[in-house]
Amino acid sequence: MRGEAELRGERGGDRVERMRPELRLRGVRGAVQIERDDAAAILIGAAELLQDLVAANGIREEDVVSVFFSTTADLTAAYPAQAARQLGWHRVALFGAQEQTVAGALPRVIRVLIHWQTARALDEIQHVYLGEAARLRPDREQKEEES
Repeated sequence: MRGEAELRGERGGDRVERMRPELRLRGVRGAVQIERDDAAAILIGAAELLQDLVAANGIREEDVVSVFFSTTADLTAAYPAQAARQLGWHRVALFGAQEQTVAGALPRVIRVLIHWQTARALDEIQHVYLGEAARLRPDREQKEEES
């Protein structure tokens, strides 16, 4: 009979490793357009986006490596990362930045990139673009209509 330490993978090797699915670092993307430059609107929009990404992919905080937020230059009333903290993500590394200004770009947009450890294949990852932000990825909108 095998010892407890061996079953935990502490000695003798790889038995436990072979039983676990292989984890890979994946990026999960999303975006939302905010109605106005207001702290409450920014935090509500960012929270909704994060909650939808979590629900669509089964993301757990302990599997998240980091989260990168960006906003268009016209959103200045709050940091979207604050919404992640309010949702309970206190141990995850969060970072925010401002998008470059591009003529004709969709205004008042929060984008997020979650770096996530998962056994899911790339084609199993669900990216979420809410409301008018779906215009940022028309290729994804078309795929959803086909399925």
